[in-house]
Amino acid sequence: MSKFLKFALSAAVFALATMGQAQAALEKSKVHIAVGGKAAFYYLPLTIAEQLGYFKAEGLDVTISDFSGGSTALRAVVGGSADVVSGAYEHTISLQGKKQFFQAFVLQGRLPQISLGVASAKAASYKSPKDLKGMKIGVSAPGSSTNNLVNQLLAKAGLKPADVAIVGVGTGAGAIAALKSGQIDAISNVDPVMTMLERDGSIKIVADTRTLKGTEAVWGAPLPAGCLYAPIEFVRKNPNTIQALTNAMVRADKWLAKATPQDILKTVPEAYLLGDKALYLFSYGKIKEALSLDGSISDAGAKATLKALATFDSKIKPAEIKLDQTYTNEFVKKANAKYK
Repeated sequence: MSKFLKFALSAAVFALATMGQAQAALEKSKVHIAVGGKAAFYYLPLTIAEQLGYFKAEGLDVTISDFSGGSTALRAVVGGSADVVSGAYEHTISLQGKKQFFQAFVLQGRLPQISLGVASAKAASYKSPKDLKGMKIGVSAPGSSTNNLVNQLLAKAGLKPADVAIVGVGTGAGAIAALKSGQIDAISNVDPVMTMLERDGSIKIVADTRTLKGTEAVWGAPLPAGCLYAPIEFVRKNPNTIQALTNAMVRADKWLAKATPQDILKTVPEAYLLGDKALYLFSYGKIKEALSLDGSISDAGAKATLKALATFDSKIKPAEIKLDQTYTNEFVKKANAKYK
């Protein structure tokens, strides 16, 4: 082979390599994620990706801001102070009903993981969701997925959202205090809060979407839950950045699928345990079935979510919703090919 031909081949290889690097370059390396209640198991994959350095491994400099609930985290992105929401998939459908287009691109939870508990002092008189009428019900934040569970139960009972008083209590120690101090009569929330209240006898669980059976009893089908989603234009303009975020999250989903309880304890911040490691692990056992295994959003789950939301949200007209725009598995497929 002549020197000229060797040089030409080397130049071609270098050009291809450079082109590949250019294609993979992040459009935005600094990403701001808004989340509502980061310490909850609902967002455990996000915490794992952060704590184990998976975002950094993808070349990302991620800032995570924690809010009281999913609806307040969403407002941060709508207002432009954050780029991506770590929140409930159902919001992408609700937003489209208001002509705001957001798209989910990687799943954290394949079940909602939300429970409704009635305070022990009121439990004896509770027979069905009709008995929620007139109650003060604590949710993470008004308009969040914890609120939507209440709305769904009210709709099934022939009641309206106005038949109860909704109180935002967050997803941590404040939620526990609100129930125990009598500020609220019932609570719709996530773990570990709900298991802690249940174990010490403070509440009676009357609806439970931490398991497949419980989810089907409430919603009629398994619904995709926690995910990362962003304005659809942000997703389209920053495909390499979205891919990097997805890679990190899928890696976290897969780590969790194999992790032992001790692995979890070693990885999450001490404050997340709420002072009781044993109860935290017990609570984790209750929601493990609800975690996503590979980050993908099922078509059937998306359709079931649309059907469920339309039962109590008049702004959602199923025939007008472009469901294929509310989520994509394009990035998840590539991430799973990378992290098998």
